[in-house]
Amino acid sequence: MEVCGFSIIRNAEKFGYPVQESIKSILPLCDHFIVAVGNSDDSTKDIIKSIGSSKIEIIDTTWDDSLRQGGKVLSVETNKAFDTIPKEYDWCFYIQADEAMHEKYIDVVRQEMKKYQDNPEIEGLLFKYLHFYGSFNYYADSRKWYRREIRVVRNDKSIRSFGDAQGFRKNNNKLKVKLIDAYIYHYGWVRPLSIMRSKMKHFHKFWHSDEWIQKKNLNSNLFDYSNVDSIKLFEGTHPLVMKQFIEKTNSNITLDTNKKNFDFTNRVLYSIEKKFGWRPFEYKNYDIIK
Repeated sequence: MEVCGFSIIRNAEKFGYPVQESIKSILPLCDHFIVAVGNSDDSTKDIIKSIGSSKIEIIDTTWDDSLRQGGKVLSVETNKAFDTIPKEYDWCFYIQADEAMHEKYIDVVRQEMKKYQDNPEIEGLLFKYLHFYGSFNYYADSRKWYRREIRVVRNDKSIRSFGDAQGFRKNNNKLKVKLIDAYIYHYGWVRPLSIMRSKMKHFHKFWHSDEWIQKKNLNSNLFDYSNVDSIKLFEGTHPLVMKQFIEKTNSNITLDTNKKNFDFTNRVLYSIEKKFGWRPFEYKNYDIIK
């Protein structure tokens, strides 16, 4: 069984991405790893090179900044990296630059890839998610945050990164996947407030026109971590590769875990999920095979 990891990144230093940690977290599972480094205004490429692994291959890409609807440029760039993976690899492990996998899941994922390697019905592996928010001590737990997503896919180039690169589809159909007992830790919402505000201003350009941004007053410093609808205290451990990043990141924000900022409908839906473990009307970009 041969595995190739892949990821995309642009302006990692400028926007505080833990991209080194992200890659390192799954590198033990990968025989090769392709990183598509977009045209950046900082030392992103040097950051990737400094990992110092012979497994890593960097490809240079140029992002099309005219793609300003639905985050499409992110899936375009993801497909560039995916299409570079040679045909000899069986599985392809996608990791975004603000995600990491805990080392306790390495053996689990390896076993699941081996288990389904010769079962063509299974087109991908579905991971559970923890979305950290504000600091490394909290994670968001409302229904606005996706609970699961595909991160391992077959090396089948009819599979395409979909939408804003959150997941994948094949010939525009949902992938048939197995849900595995492993989590991806998402750190996209843990930044010092100044970097977070800068990142949000920049990333609105991947979804909206300048006119829309101006109308919504999104060029101002309006981002506030306390506006989250629901969070919980994280009582576990972070991946070891994240240790130095956590120590150097100024994220000592204190938030109220008792605060629930819901309208009536979402409060009812939240209560149902917490009581029964079922999320009504959940968006699922995949078909789970039992």
